[in-house]
Amino acid sequence: MPPPSEAPPPPLNGGYGWVCTLCVALINANTWGLNSSYGVFLAHYLSNDTFPEATYLEYAFVGGLSISCAMLVSPLATLSIRYYGSHVTLSIGIVLETASLMAASFANKRQIWQLFLSQGVCFGFGMGFLFVASVGIPPQWFTTKRSLANGISSSGSGFGGLVYSLAAGAMIRSIGLAWCFRVLAISCLTVNTVCTILIRDRNKIIGSRHLLDLKLFKRPEFLLFNGYGFFSMLGYIVLIFSLADYANRIGLTASQASVISAILNLGQGLGRPPIGYFSDSIGRINMAGLTTSLCALFALVIWIFAKSYGVLILYALVGGTVAGTFWATAAPVAVEVVGLRDLPAALNLEWLVIVLPCTFSQPTALQIASNTGGYLGTQLFVAVMYMAAALCVLLLRRWKIDQLKEIARRENDHPNGISMAESELGANEDIARPAERRTQWKEFWKWRKI
Repeated sequence: MPPPSEAPPPPLNGGYGWVCTLCVALINANTWGLNSSYGVFLAHYLSNDTFPEATYLEYAFVGGLSISCAMLVSPLATLSIRYYGSHVTLSIGIVLETASLMAASFANKRQIWQLFLSQGVCFGFGMGFLFVASVGIPPQWFTTKRSLANGISSSGSGFGGLVYSLAAGAMIRSIGLAWCFRVLAISCLTVNTVCTILIRDRNKIIGSRHLLDLKLFKRPEFLLFNGYGFFSMLGYIVLIFSLADYANRIGLTASQASVISAILNLGQGLGRPPIGYFSDSIGRINMAGLTTSLCALFALVIWIFAKSYGVLILYALVGGTVAGTFWATAAPVAVEVVGLRDLPAALNLEWLVIVLPCTFSQPTALQIASNTGGYLGTQLFVAVMYMAAALCVLLLRRWKIDQLKEIARRENDHPNGISMAESELGANEDIARPAERRTQWKEFWKWRKI
């Protein structure tokens, strides 16, 4: 009698997975979405001289620190998931995030380092635990709808940014900065706790490997995936934190600048579900490359020429729909590259890779604007970074075509008709090695779902 198969049961492709997807969307709204509203706090700090001894560059680092610390803590969060499970890891994130907001409400106005530690470092650590523990859950529940589910879950950060940008500004004006932080702490504590209770992962069922497998860096396709994230973040962080300042530079009021920031977040919320939906239809790598290219195109043909309120609103809305492409496609594309079992390990290495761009992209953009006396250099920087990210995806697409051709050769089947179950589980991670660089560029440009 042959031994029983060790392959895990297929995902349900729905069912309770939609509940988990909604929970992850709400967690994103109360982590990344809240962090996206930092522009509102930045405007308040600068206009009211809240921390008299702080410089603009120091304020910029507060926003960058929260994102980089979220990525930097990913190995620790990964170990927490491995030994204690997703719910404990999420709970740690809730405690840290709530504590950070409460601590920020008591920050001494003459001690900017207290803001660094609270709104920057501690908030980033909490966001990192919540993000790492939740980002890989929706893909575990779906097959053909995986990218759609990931797009819906990641859209929470856009809608959360929209709500919190408007709410934070209103609360600061009505109840003051300190109580604004406290209300936000209570709100995040409540929503994230409910989501943690409801969410369910399938780590044990599919045999996820929550390790920092450095051997992945030996795989050229994984390095291309790293490049996609690295260059995307160099453009994305600059865009979300600089657009409001650019609005002020062209003569718009502070109120109009905050609306621009909110519209950008609205665009992200509206754009990510369609990115996920069409990724399942035309191919996840295809969609990642197409939308990343559009990010560069919109920066070149719209943002550079946006000198009025109306045109800048257009760019914020249209550009926002594709600006966060990496967050909507990271997990599905990673599955195509390393398989479902190695997804947690691959993503956690990716989070470490993007620590540097998340930390230094905004200060770099400010320095470019300061040295050139305008925003043209910064706008070109954003466009070029997105171009570089799109190039990485283009080369990744070529690798995927090679992999599918090799699988077809081994299974004696046509590439468009083969089953991707083995590939998605990661059992054939070396299949493309004999076929590397076989695909000619003439054949590469032929359309196919990748």
